[in-house]
Amino acid sequence: MKQIVIISGKGGTGKTVITAAFASLVKNKVMVDCDVDAADLHLLLNPKILERHEFKSGKTAVIDGGKCNQCGMCLEVCRFDAITQSSIGSQQSTVTIDPISCEGCGVCSLICPQEAITMKECISGEWFISDTQYGPFVHAKLGIAEENSGKLVTLVRQNAKLIADKENRDIIIIDGSPGIGCPVISSISGIDCALIVTEPTLSGLHDLIRVVELTRHFNVKTFVVINKYDLNTEMAEEIESYCRNNGVALAGKIKYDTAIIEAMVNKKTVIEYSKGEVSQQIKNVWEIIQNELD
Repeated sequence: MKQIVIISGKGGTGKTVITAAFASLVKNKVMVDCDVDAADLHLLLNPKILERHEFKSGKTAVIDGGKCNQCGMCLEVCRFDAITQSSIGSQQSTVTIDPISCEGCGVCSLICPQEAITMKECISGEWFISDTQYGPFVHAKLGIAEENSGKLVTLVRQNAKLIADKENRDIIIIDGSPGIGCPVISSISGIDCALIVTEPTLSGLHDLIRVVELTRHFNVKTFVVINKYDLNTEMAEEIESYCRNNGVALAGKIKYDTAIIEAMVNKKTVIEYSKGEVSQQIKNVWEIIQNELD
């Protein structure tokens, strides 16, 4: 079984469009959306959810008003101003904890002499096992304002591998997170091949260089594809020059085509929607990567 991840230095380069196109080209695979902060691969794959699971990560302080004697020690030690003490008229003051401001450090729980504060695990999001017309699909979504440390990315990858092993799937196609942070590291660890999607802009080149440095650090075989290369051919040539001079394999270039937008509007992959030049260019990119995986 082989694993390939499609990543980019920034969002909006066309990473998910290419991942979905690969999903419609490749047989006997499992798809994974590791971009859990802004998951959107499901919009093109139209999954039917078979399993839904809660994702728990981090802890939040919760106070038991019956035990609390309003000593105020927790207010003094909270560095995040998450704890407040208030009173209304002649009523006894109350201590409350704002779950949004609470960072889950647990100091208030340790310092409380009444043991009135406990740390409870947070439900940070959900992850799913789904079925699509292209095969099994494992994906997830974080709750609003929740942080992604890479734990959820690892979780969906682990479950995709379990499915691949159980069903004798040949390949796992991963839609990775953009950037170079923890979610990306969790997306590329232990994989066979990475495809970096870039665009012909100066920022696209700078972001590409950062991601190449990351994949090299983890000794991951890396390919580059320049999406919408014809919008700035001069910059596309500069990116090609960087790849040649630094020993990075260029898997191909994909032209700008409104068929891609039309395909997304119709919730289809570009391979299904169009038989034009852009579809062939994506097929050529996959053939180069497939030769490496074989």
